[in-house]
Amino acid sequence: MTKSVPSVSVTYEQNRSSTTSNELGMRKMQERAYEMRGEQYLLIKSPPASGKSRALMFIALDKLHNQGLKQAIVVVPEKSIGSSFNNEPLSKFGFWADWQVEPQWNLCNAPGGDDGKVGAVGRFLDSDDQVLVCTHATFRFAVDKFGIEVFDDRVIAVDEFHHVSANPDNKLGAHLGAFIARDKVHLVAMTGSYFRGDAEAVLSPEDEAKFETVTYTYYEQLNGYEHLKTLDIGYFFYSGSYADSILEVLDPHEKTILHIPNVNSRESTKDKHREVEHIIDALGEWKGLDPETGFQLVETPEGRILKIADLVDDEAVKRDRVSAALKDPAQKNNREHVDIIIALGMAKEGFDWIWCEHALTVGYRASLTEIVQIIGRATRDAKGKTKARFTNLIAEPDAGEEAVTEAVNDTLKAIAASLLMEQVLAPRFNFTPKTTTSGPLDGFDYGEGGYNPDRENVGFDAATGQIQMEIKGLAEPKSEYAQRICSEDLNEVITAFVQDKTTIERGLFDDEMVPEELTQVRMGKIVGTKFPELDAEDQEAVRQHAIAALNLTQKAKEIATSDDGDDEPSANTALIDGVRKFAMDVRELDIDLIDRINPFGEAYSILAKTMSEDSLKQVQAVISAKKVKLSPDEARDLARRAAKFKEERGRLPSITSPDAWEKKMAEGVAFLVRMKQEAADA
Repeated sequence: MTKSVPSVSVTYEQNRSSTTSNELGMRKMQERAYEMRGEQYLLIKSPPASGKSRALMFIALDKLHNQGLKQAIVVVPEKSIGSSFNNEPLSKFGFWADWQVEPQWNLCNAPGGDDGKVGAVGRFLDSDDQVLVCTHATFRFAVDKFGIEVFDDRVIAVDEFHHVSANPDNKLGAHLGAFIARDKVHLVAMTGSYFRGDAEAVLSPEDEAKFETVTYTYYEQLNGYEHLKTLDIGYFFYSGSYADSILEVLDPHEKTILHIPNVNSRESTKDKHREVEHIIDALGEWKGLDPETGFQLVETPEGRILKIADLVDDEAVKRDRVSAALKDPAQKNNREHVDIIIALGMAKEGFDWIWCEHALTVGYRASLTEIVQIIGRATRDAKGKTKARFTNLIAEPDAGEEAVTEAVNDTLKAIAASLLMEQVLAPRFNFTPKTTTSGPLDGFDYGEGGYNPDRENVGFDAATGQIQMEIKGLAEPKSEYAQRICSEDLNEVITAFVQDKTTIERGLFDDEMVPEELTQVRMGKIVGTKFPELDAEDQEAVRQHAIAALNLTQKAKEIATSDDGDDEPSANTALIDGVRKFAMDVRELDIDLIDRINPFGEAYSILAKTMSEDSLKQVQAVISAKKVKLSPDEARDLARRAAKFKEERGRLPSITSPDAWEKKMAEGVAFLVRMKQEAADA
């Protein structure tokens, strides 16, 4: 493990709040969701393993027994996830009813394809039974066949909701839009992913506005565990074949899920079976197959026998035996059942192995959602498991020009994913403008000396995992929709920003770049494109809140990892302490100061640590070779900001100003003047 460089290491409090149940048998997240059970449209955003399926059971039972709904239809993305909604004796733990699914109505267990199952949906709708479980595909075909009216007065619960999209080509998304327009069903949507990898909206803004959101953050979930204390997220680069350097990051003593690269990816050798054999050889001497489970048995140099589950094998009989052994309920709590799982497309969403300590992924994954799901495999709480980590292993750029460009793209995407995971893992920010009437909020700890009315304060609520932060000059969102984005969906905005190729390239490798070009112009453009229905004031408020959340997490991380020359935050409050220290170290915390921070500065320093100097120079050269000139759109945006500058200062920005941002705005004005002149001369 000589090369594992965590880009972020988060340590939690182990306060047990997410594993302790109330008198109805509900954990904290389930209790929060159940309080909203009366809502017709409910969106539950909550990490993997937080108990969303059971939360749905509580809510659906209340809707069926107390709210007059006829039936509940639970829709899951794939058959294997259907088992999450098997019968549960909820009354045994204090609830007033049990969750019961008649065998013939769990269509995930039924033989045959979707065609036969569609008929079963029709029979269920005509029956007196109350609960049906089926896949997204079966449900889509059933709606196509029977229409939406037959589902009136029923609860439709969509698990792994991020599979849905507002794109007209997404059939399930179109059906849900029709259900919402008819307004005769109750919808419960559940997702463990905080952003879509393809940056496409799940719902249209007007449909989304109808949903009440229950949010349970990663921070709350992990802070409330009993055993797991530390989570590391990191990426590191290798040269040559990944199988040759796998043991530099794979520790055979850790329970590991290893996802090998997609066969179409750059990292793949195009022979997945040979790759698996190579990994097994690197781990030790092969001793045969376990006759019961089909696991590979490998003896390490120190004499330990490793049990390795190979889910890459194309031979269906072999793979199904291994898969069945992994799902054996009798082995769920047996830590010694298996040591390493090697997979390609499996063992991601909905796969439950509580003992996993290391999710090791080779090659970049195009979808951020997929990365969240993979990390979720390692964030289960289990006795004796105090630390978990996610490592993304990426090929360093090599000499060929084509390969360099592709490698650079993968590198940038890996950094984007890492930055987003840091946002997801951090406590939630609650930004407020600092005014003469500002005061402390209930439940927030303002650090040594308490709340100071004469400066900007940082408060932390350990119970909710929220950071309250006062910022001078911060614009407040006015409309309900903008307020919702600022409180619930800043990560969606940050996703679009850090996935924007030009933004991340310039932020990391352009020495002449002025931070405001990214924080104001690029982020402003992204917010405008993403939320065209917001007016200019609300767009600016969303922009400020999003850039503040990203930049303050980065500054806090920088402080937390540089204290005492140590690369690892030491206390569970490292991030909060970092935010507070940053706020105290500046003369005044205002939005202009935050806009002057390069969001990618800290990411670059981590990149410099983990990539060889030659590779880093190559990447820099590729980016520098395609420096972009100012576009008319960017010039117009700069001119708008120049007009605001004139309003505030009584003069236009000067092109000879020593202030880089003022000079940039003046360049934007000059560019537009030149364009107009050229058009007039033409």
